Amino acid sequence: MKSTIFVLGGLIVIALSAALSLRSYPHKQNDMNSLMVIVPYKYEGMWVFDDPVVGLNKEPFIAGIDTLIDKATATTPDAEHGFRAIFSAMPFPGANFKLEWRREDSGGNWYYSPEFQQEGWLCPALFKYFPTAPPEIYVKVEPRGSELPANR
Repeated sequence: MKSTIFVLGGLIVIALSAALSLRSYPHKQNDMNSLMVIVPYKYEGMWVFDDPVVGLNKEPFIAGIDTLIDKATATTPDAEHGFRAIFSAMPFPGANFKLEWRREDSGGNWYYSPEFQQEGWLCPALFKYFPTAPPEIYVKVEPRGSELPANR
């Protein structure tokens, strides 16, 4: 009887320890926001963005994503001086368009925009926001608010 209680007590201690360690273990996916925001702007004729939180400065958009940004911001006032791009791997209210994953290439990933019927390449900076390339990225493009400081 004493040995059964001892074994059960030991199992309970082990189970609680495991549960507490799993709960406190940092899971990168769970630590990330569901909605993220960047403020792209034109610099030297290219779309770029800064995000000091993840260590990016004048990170350029190239290989078709720049053209997609031109199309997505065609009616956004003063977009070249900065606009808000809110994005997520999950659908959210107000998202203007969606990017669908196509393939990996050169450390980055190609995405297709059904709205603009065009592909664009997102560089490895994508992994500053997602642990893996999401199958879909939902984006809301909107004018930048006056409360935001100017980039650069």
